[in-house]
Amino acid sequence: MKLTHSIAFAIALAGLAACGPSDSYNASGSAGAALLEVAEQGDLNALDQLLAKHRQPDVRDSCDWTPLMKAALYGHTPVVARLLDAGASVDAMDKGGYTAMMLAASNNHAEALDLLLKRGAMVDHQESTEGWTALIWAAKQGHARSVETLLRHRADRTLKDFKGKTALDWASEGGYAEALSLLQAADQAQSSVR
Repeated sequence: MKLTHSIAFAIALAGLAACGPSDSYNASGSAGAALLEVAEQGDLNALDQLLAKHRQPDVRDSCDWTPLMKAALYGHTPVVARLLDAGASVDAMDKGGYTAMMLAASNNHAEALDLLLKRGAMVDHQESTEGWTALIWAAKQGHARSVETLLRHRADRTLKDFKGKTALDWASEGGYAEALSLLQAADQAQSSVR
């Protein structure tokens, strides 16, 4: 069963893989390409130098990824913070509707995820390819730290993806005991409030 999920996940992310590491840019000029590159690498000093000169934190590559998305994907929390301070759009979306917050959650970068949520990221945003939320994606991968962070920020556990599955369904099917336990505890806490 896990193999089937792994294959489905790999297929779903095929489009994202082409947009991963910086190799071709649609960004305007070399400054835009450099900003995307240093955000991906997590080079805070180079980022500061580029932002001091150009102040355009939302440049995009050919897949519509921003420097904030690249920094979040790789868990470069100080770079995420600096880009947000420079005015980067916290909820900018790529071609599939993925945001920096979703990319941080999908890679279990809980510190970057928490920062993005504190800065106003839409916790329940659903991307357009599978209907996944950050909570679904984190649960599907068994990323307990991200699941815990999202639940603290009141992520909606009842949202379903395009297959009709919730985060709890995915954690259960994947056999991710810690993520499943967190989701079940949140459900029980919600039930006792009613």
